[in-house]
Amino acid sequence: MKRPQLLWLAVPFVLFCGALPFVNRVEPLVFGRVPFLLAWCVGATLVTPLAVWQAWRGDHR
Repeated sequence: MKRPQLLWLAVPFVLFCGALPFVNRVEPLVFGRVPFLLAWCVGATLVTPLAVWQAWRGDHR
C-alpha cells in the first residue's frame, strides 16, 4: 500500500457501520440517563474529525 495513512479513514466506517450491530443496546445507560447507542454515536461523531485530520496530516507529509 502506497498511502497507509489513509487507513485512518476506515475508523469512522468501523465505528458507525462495523460496530453498530454490537452496540445496539439501550442498557446499560451512560451517566445513568443516556442510552448506550446514543452515547456511542456521539462518541463516534467526535472521533471522526480526528481520524480525518490524521489522514490529511499524514497525506501531506
